[in-house]
Amino acid sequence: QVLYEDCRMVSVTAPYVAGFLAFREVPFLVEAVQRLQQEEPGLKPQVLLVDGNGLLHPRGFGVACHLGVLTDLPCVGVAKNLLQVDGLVRDDRHKKQIRSLQREGDSFPLTGASGRVLGMVLRSYNNSSKPLYISVGHRVCLETAVRLVKSCCRYRIPEPVRQ
Repeated sequence: QVLYEDCRMVSVTAPYVAGFLAFREVPFLVEAVQRLQQEEPGLKPQVLLVDGNGLLHPRGFGVACHLGVLTDLPCVGVAKNLLQVDGLVRDDRHKKQIRSLQREGDSFPLTGASGRVLGMVLRSYNNSSKPLYISVGHRVCLETAVRLVKSCCRYRIPEPVRQ
């Protein structure tokens, strides 16, 4: 159930630079969270789902981490594409793992060459062969992040991000 909506047209002045999305977009997202707090002080987000990455990022600190730290709210990165980080590549092995996700809710961990788990690949919707890449942003564990994203998916993209 939608409890609050906010939409603004903004002028983005910073150029797009791969790996630095947060510096371009997070200021507007922080402003949106601040507006929510001002306009509806009784509504406090329990978690933010962000169209981007968290720890699954070349610098280990994507847009979901950045937004979470600045707002001090739990934050989850929900990406549509795999970033090539710590030896992770979209090679034949990765494509085979994706094909192994048979049902909605199936997932597998993204383990980098360092042995560190950087995120999870999730088949969020039965009618989609394209997975989501879930990663921790701030103040949430990976298991909880995946569970939250699963619970918000009526289609491939979780509703808070899709809307």
